[in-house]
Amino acid sequence: MSEEILINITPMESRVAVVENGVLQEVHVERTQRRGIVGNIYKGKVVRVLPGMQAAFVDIGLPRAAFIHAAEITGREAAEGNISGLVHEGQALVVQVTKDPIGSKGARLTTNLSIPSRYLVYMPSSSHIGVSLKIEDEAERERLKQAVTECLASEGLEDKGGFIIRTATEGADMSAVLMDIRYLHRLWDQVREQMKVCGAPTVIYEELSLPLRTLRDLAAENTEKVRIDSRETLHKAQQFVGELMPEIADRIEHYPGERPIFDLYGIEDEIQRALERRVPLKSGGHLVIDPTEAMTTVDVNTGGFVGHRNLEETVFKTNLEAALTIARQLRLRNVGGIIIIDFIDMEDEEHRRQVLRTLERQLERDYAKTNIIGITELGLVQMTRKRTRESLAQVLCEPCSTCQGRGEMRTAETICYEIFREIIREARAFEADGYMVLASQSVVDRLLDEESANVADLESFIGHPIRFQVESMYTQEQYDVVLL
Repeated sequence: MSEEILINITPMESRVAVVENGVLQEVHVERTQRRGIVGNIYKGKVVRVLPGMQAAFVDIGLPRAAFIHAAEITGREAAEGNISGLVHEGQALVVQVTKDPIGSKGARLTTNLSIPSRYLVYMPSSSHIGVSLKIEDEAERERLKQAVTECLASEGLEDKGGFIIRTATEGADMSAVLMDIRYLHRLWDQVREQMKVCGAPTVIYEELSLPLRTLRDLAAENTEKVRIDSRETLHKAQQFVGELMPEIADRIEHYPGERPIFDLYGIEDEIQRALERRVPLKSGGHLVIDPTEAMTTVDVNTGGFVGHRNLEETVFKTNLEAALTIARQLRLRNVGGIIIIDFIDMEDEEHRRQVLRTLERQLERDYAKTNIIGITELGLVQMTRKRTRESLAQVLCEPCSTCQGRGEMRTAETICYEIFREIIREARAFEADGYMVLASQSVVDRLLDEESANVADLESFIGHPIRFQVESMYTQEQYDVVLL
């Protein structure tokens, strides 16, 4: 499967698109003024301890205090998980961000520090050597563990931290892995020196920018091209891969075209579609994806059926297509947390098994960790997808000010009746010669047309005239009643 990575750079933001066989699979956006902070290491100050929640709030220099649970603090065994025995208010604490601030929630922290490179993740406070679960070949897993152990012994670093061997290491040459080990230890020495001398709150180590992070984490053996439309970023990328990933150096190229690189590949249109609730399926069915505070729900719907005799087969084919599309949409939208999928009901047990297996197989290609928990008694598929950064919609959108984020708006009819009730309240409370209603065009049109008889009855009831004025800047839900 061929893959291309497209990197679009402007002074305001960096954007990355991962395209597989001509189809967009992932989009990452990083705004210059609010870069993500996952992976950053800070010296923070404990500002509040919450014994009831076994957690604490830590000031790391952000507008909102960050949150750390007792289970994420090294040395918890000695304190038997009691947060009060681990930290106290005013204490300096070196922490790493595991989740960006999302919505009203502050960043999530850990004291179990780790620093990633191309092939390895270095864990200074561990002695364990682990292997990514995505490397399934047992012989290769053993080879890699043995090779890393030997590299550490040759450098005299056996007792200086542990490592996780990343998926990209599969089949890699050990000389490249040794370079990674040396790089990570040099970097850790710098971090450790900063810990000693800096005050709190201070950032000690910052994660790479989006373009370089993309090269480190997403560029793989099947990556044919990495196309970058900025010469400055291209030079930084070439320098980075020259030091850490020389095997892909010849695949990085500059895109000099006048036409924007995302337009050339149709990425802009795909991003717009990824913000919509409804996702069409080729079979004629569609998905409806609804993110909420607690979870994301995905509803699968079928189009017109071809007749009752083929109903089960139609449902099966629609669900199979939906499973493929759902896996892609979760990656594309960067949906995280709890996900509930409502496939169309299937009577055939084998059909249900195949649809679930198709979903599992597609999710294996996802860089984020996913876990299908099972099917509930109501036939809903439960799964989780690791959330570390904001979703695409959270980066690009904000709650609608008109509907207050409900996704719905009160009808013009409903607003008319609210206005009638407001006029009656005003008439009972104040003396006036008449009333002026300021409202949107749609509401005033309805008051003068469908509701004209009701307006006449209300005028008769209160004994005063009612006038109307269109306010072009008002939304459908906005109105004012003014005494004349």
